[in-house]
Amino acid sequence: MPRAHFGPVPIPTYQPTTSRCSPWLTPLAYFLGRYLVLPFYFQHISVLGQENLPHSGPVILAPTHRARWDSIILPLAAGRVETGRDLRYMVTSDEVKGIQGWFIRRLGGFPVNVRSPSISSLRHGIDLLQQGEMLVIFPEGGIFRDRVVHRLKPGLARLAVQAEALPPALGVKVVPVSIHYTSPYPRWRDRVTVKIGTPLEVSHYLQAGTNSDRLKASAKQLTEDLSTALKALSGEAIPSSPETVDSGDEG
Repeated sequence: MPRAHFGPVPIPTYQPTTSRCSPWLTPLAYFLGRYLVLPFYFQHISVLGQENLPHSGPVILAPTHRARWDSIILPLAAGRVETGRDLRYMVTSDEVKGIQGWFIRRLGGFPVNVRSPSISSLRHGIDLLQQGEMLVIFPEGGIFRDRVVHRLKPGLARLAVQAEALPPALGVKVVPVSIHYTSPYPRWRDRVTVKIGTPLEVSHYLQAGTNSDRLKASAKQLTEDLSTALKALSGEAIPSSPETVDSGDEG
């Protein structure tokens, strides 16, 4: 009968998540996308609200997700030509495979398991914000072609709130972005409209203290306000609060 071993409980180790922007591949990809691929495929790309883009400090771009073209459109709207910075993408782990994964990892992308996010992925996202990077997270979590803003996943707001709650205060901003294509499945010579909204200041959502309940409440309110901003940018009607609904009984 084997003897029981009573020793120290091993502390789990986590493989750190890393990402980088290749000094030669990233500018080449930006150039090809901006001046060759996008002008050839689309008839016109209109970008509105670029004055809302912060040119410094930690930023999370929160775009609607309507097609795989989104990741190529965003650098045109908010990348190095407009802000002087490269975009860092948080993508699903399923996308970072094969040759596509090779490119994503060298263009500033890093994987996260949306069903069970690892500590290392979340930590890497916070590290990038602490370095003043511009991070892209699609808050809906997937591609939706019905042109309706779907319920937002809580991860973006939780990451933003946790990063802002760490000392020193970073001044994290979340920028809502709406992407609209002429067709649900973008076709050759379609038109694209990108609308960039007013940044949400994460510090305004932090409640006194940093315990888990307060952080969750802060993240929940940020998620709700981001959803409202995305719906407004996308042209969706925003339901009135119960206090302001017109009952139609007056007069």
